[in-house]
Amino acid sequence: MTGTVVTFYSYKGGVGRSFTLANVAVLLARWGYRVLALDWDLEAPGLHHYFGPYLSEPPRGGVIDLATDFVAGQEGPSEHAVRLDLAERGTVDLLAAGRVDSTYAGRVQSVDWEDLYSRGFASFLEQCREEWTENYDFVLIDSRTGISDIAGICTAHLPDRLVVLFTANDQSVDGAVEIARRANIARDRLPYDRPPHLVLPILSRLDNRVEYQRADFWQKKCAEATAELFRNWLAKSVTQEMMLRHLTVPYVSYWSFGEYLPVCEETIPSADQISFALETVAAVIAQQFDRTDLLADNRDAYVAAARSQRVSYDLDLLVSVPHQEPPAVAELVRDLEELGLRVERSRSSYPEWDQELSGDLAKHLCLVVDGEVSRWQSTEAERFLRHALDVDSDRQLFCVVTRKADLEQLPSFLRHLRRFQLDAKTGPGLVARQLHGIITDSPGRHTDSDHAALQEAAAMLRAVPGEVANPGRWALIDQTVRDMAAALDNADMLLLKDLTVDLEQLNHVRANGGRVAAPDGLQSRIGELLVRLDRRTKFSTK
Repeated sequence: MTGTVVTFYSYKGGVGRSFTLANVAVLLARWGYRVLALDWDLEAPGLHHYFGPYLSEPPRGGVIDLATDFVAGQEGPSEHAVRLDLAERGTVDLLAAGRVDSTYAGRVQSVDWEDLYSRGFASFLEQCREEWTENYDFVLIDSRTGISDIAGICTAHLPDRLVVLFTANDQSVDGAVEIARRANIARDRLPYDRPPHLVLPILSRLDNRVEYQRADFWQKKCAEATAELFRNWLAKSVTQEMMLRHLTVPYVSYWSFGEYLPVCEETIPSADQISFALETVAAVIAQQFDRTDLLADNRDAYVAAARSQRVSYDLDLLVSVPHQEPPAVAELVRDLEELGLRVERSRSSYPEWDQELSGDLAKHLCLVVDGEVSRWQSTEAERFLRHALDVDSDRQLFCVVTRKADLEQLPSFLRHLRRFQLDAKTGPGLVARQLHGIITDSPGRHTDSDHAALQEAAAMLRAVPGEVANPGRWALIDQTVRDMAAALDNADMLLLKDLTVDLEQLNHVRANGGRVAAPDGLQSRIGELLVRLDRRTKFSTK
């Protein structure tokens, strides 16, 4: 699979274009992607300033040297990129504008791009593009502003996607829309197979903290002005105004001084931080402008989906144990290891335990509950669930309870999970085999028949009437609901199907006779079971 070329463009300067590109590059690398950042703003290069602290040495060459490579008769670009020293899963390489020294300005001014194109520079660039997209997942190009030959190369010739940044004024937004229109016209004339642009509009540097009403007015106005840019990729259920709100990078005065990367400091940003908006932009790019209906419904799930696409895990399972570890846990871990799983114990209550790391250390998390769930275990589980928020994720949280576990005091997020009993009757070996079967067979552990059975059971539960003819029928319905919950606990799909048929018969209300309302607690039990069924149905589609 070849990489994607994305150009970042702004009609006017001062909109945070280089800032946004640099931060998006780091986020994509954090999520496991290989990124090449090209500084094609030759007259005012700036990416090397943002990446400076992470460069082992100043760039010795760059984009300007591509012209030299071509004139020298090379078939492709020389190795001018410099790798950033980032502690991320992926990589970021910088192809700077060039070696910035006393000769740089003269070298830029001496390049006649029109003459180069007349001599076949377009084919050379096409060869460069092929090499870049073969070696990187994303190639991010920082284009110069305005309308020029260089801007045409960056917006029409090279990219697959176009990101246009603008601020809340007519000149900036109208210029961005116009350049996108011009780029598509120019692409139609290219001798290369380039489909129409997918264009991502970003409203940048919006001060919505102080001037809230004016910011709201301009967000709506900019959404109307850029409506045509959304037309060929935005889900029909999502409005342009809603999408642009997600694609608004706010003005935060703290980050207006110098060239910094807030995503390196705000690693888990809150909604009021600038990295929160930058994560959203990076997620749209990572997901190729797709699944915008999910973004509209749940922004955090959308970002988690982008984050999880390239994630690799050190462990298959992290077993979270209380401070006083039950004796059977060591045997459980040993049995899991003997079955071939990569397992470690997490003592989250110990000061040296790295809570920041635990969310992505293992693919799955298992909480061993011996008494009550500790505060540390709850924190660990909540962090894991935040990271596993993606609706397409097959990461799972398991709950193993000992005979000392207080089931009435379990947190709500554990009550709806299937629980594994660890006691004299159900020893560590059996629990290990059950967990191993689920973890190793997750892509195909459910059949279409199971999926249908889960849906049918949920449908019958929702069809339970509000009143029946006599209290005896309510007792039968109540017992059937309890039995269905037990069947789900034991993953006994055949019994669940039989009980669903029984419930269907019990749901029929006779036309004559009295009316008796449901007993206390039944609707609550039905609601809890529906939550579990809906969750299990989601995983049965994996």
